[in-house]
Amino acid sequence: MDALTRSAREWSQARGLPLDDQDLPDLVAAVAGLADALERETASLGMEQVAAPFGQVLHALAPAAWADAPAPAEAGALDSEAWVRASLAEIEQAAPGRLAWVEVDAEAALAEARQRDDERRRGRVRGPLHGMPVGIKDMFDRQGRVAGWGTPLRRDSAPADADATVVARLRAAGAVVLGVQHMAEFAMSPTGWNASYGPGRNPWDTGRVSGGSSSGAAMSVAAGHVPLAIGSDTGGSVRLPAALCGLTGLKPTQHRISVAGAMPLSPSLDCIGPLAWSAELCGHAYRALAGADAADPFCLHAAAVAGQPPRRLRLAVPRWRDDDPMSGAMRQALDEAVRALRDAGVECVAVGSPYPLLQRAGQLASIVLAVEAAAMHQRWLRERADGYGRQVRRRIARGLLVPGVDYCNALRLRGPFLQRYLRETLGEADALLLPCTPDVAPRVDDTLGDDQGRLEREFALLSAWTRGVNYLGLPALTLPVGAGAGGLPLGMQLVGPPLGEDRVMALGRLFQRTTEWHARRPAACTQSGRQATNKETT
Repeated sequence: MDALTRSAREWSQARGLPLDDQDLPDLVAAVAGLADALERETASLGMEQVAAPFGQVLHALAPAAWADAPAPAEAGALDSEAWVRASLAEIEQAAPGRLAWVEVDAEAALAEARQRDDERRRGRVRGPLHGMPVGIKDMFDRQGRVAGWGTPLRRDSAPADADATVVARLRAAGAVVLGVQHMAEFAMSPTGWNASYGPGRNPWDTGRVSGGSSSGAAMSVAAGHVPLAIGSDTGGSVRLPAALCGLTGLKPTQHRISVAGAMPLSPSLDCIGPLAWSAELCGHAYRALAGADAADPFCLHAAAVAGQPPRRLRLAVPRWRDDDPMSGAMRQALDEAVRALRDAGVECVAVGSPYPLLQRAGQLASIVLAVEAAAMHQRWLRERADGYGRQVRRRIARGLLVPGVDYCNALRLRGPFLQRYLRETLGEADALLLPCTPDVAPRVDDTLGDDQGRLEREFALLSAWTRGVNYLGLPALTLPVGAGAGGLPLGMQLVGPPLGEDRVMALGRLFQRTTEWHARRPAACTQSGRQATNKETT
């Protein structure tokens, strides 16, 4: 390894790469580990196998969509202005309060709410999101504003000429955008850590992390600030905070929701998705956001449906191995979820543990993310390296050392990996059951410190069940499934086939009709260490 480090140091100096010398041994070791994993997988690749456009691969492997069911005209008859005022009050009262938000645009939101109320009085209701206050991660363009991307480095950037597609579609659906929310720096922390703006803190216990990188989205919904928020997911950044904060979150099929006007992290893996208390509301948001977009040529042309199942639902249930990374409480919660779904009429089919395959898929995803993020950030790392937090700078910099051949092969393997997963694991099932995280939210203090190698290993473990799903490009719905230590939430994933949002939504709605985990709410937790265990009915 010393020889590799010396070689990398000489090469980086010759090319003027912005690599911190004290971090170089760790970066070289990480890249070498990824290269070893890749070499084992590429042994079976033939020269004729190329990286086909992945959207086409997903579309070709997707099952037939179920017949669509019309969405309700509206979620309720609430007065939108009163709803927005209540949200503004909750932001000031419910922990973690303003930490969840970068900017709250109260006057603009109230004006928009009055317009929605006027439309309702005139008989125009745009759908179930009409008049609903929502939050958006601080990575989406808003006309005339600068999206912060979780960093002060963006403060002098030019304002956006237009709303991001997801923002425009939220407004078209009648939602009221209340403001923009805390996020991990450049969306690169699974805990929600931000070196400039502080860590994301969990409303169930503010001494615990919120999860990230869509930290503010989860904080704001779990604290009751808004019923719905929009985040992004490149390796778990919707699902991790949703699970740790006791919420429902949807990572859609790759290229299912337009990323036009959104901060790019790793375009091959980036997804946009909603966080809410229920699968029902996530489904309404998904239908409002998904669909082809001329501004995003990769966005798939396929109808966004949330239809009712035409037959008995089938769930693939793994036979867990002793060394699969999850706590005893998580394993018990998953067992109880299987019993609840089976009692509700779901056919549960035993399959081998998918963790070995997901672990390898996660390593391939790490190669893709590292290279694409490094390509995006290379100039700023040269010119403005001091503006990056060390955790983020290290994660991005490793991509500068990954050979182009390895990146190309990681993309070539993506289609074959997906086919293998569908054949060997999912089979004829509508979804696969997985944990979302190994256990409850870690303590904030345990995610800080100078030992970056230790932190990176722990971050990798936190996202061990999510990263590989992004590589496979599949839809995944995270649902609260139980309570662990201190009454903190546990979350599970339902991973569907390509374009199988209808499948995971149907299973999610069924699970939440027969259980009450999604109805739990955090008690007041304004001081670190105060856990919440009370339950409300929704």
